[in-house]
Amino acid sequence: MTEKQNPPAEGHAFQDEVTELEAKSATAARLFDIRRIIGALFVVYGLIVGAAGIFATDADLEKAQDININLWTGLGMLALGLFFLVWVKLRPTVPPTPPLPQEALDAAEGEGGLAGRG
Repeated sequence: MTEKQNPPAEGHAFQDEVTELEAKSATAARLFDIRRIIGALFVVYGLIVGAAGIFATDADLEKAQDININLWTGLGMLALGLFFLVWVKLRPTVPPTPPLPQEALDAAEGEGGLAGRG
């Protein structure tokens, strides 16, 4: 009886290891989500360009026909960056499911596949 009890314990340890690896994969997928990188860059650049627009001189405004183009561009970039960051928060990345082992596929074919139609 002890032989039959050991395989489930080993299987349970294997399942825990797989669960841990899936959690690490999900963390890595969220960490390197391109939306997060693009959003952060647009927020930083928007703040820099917006600050240049806030502190614009009269000569700078005169060059752009009295339109504070740096301020408007900075606000647009800031809005786009915040949009990307909110998008990441509302729709997080789901890591792809790992493929099933070949044994599980063979067992599934044997149960409901061509073998059952004989």
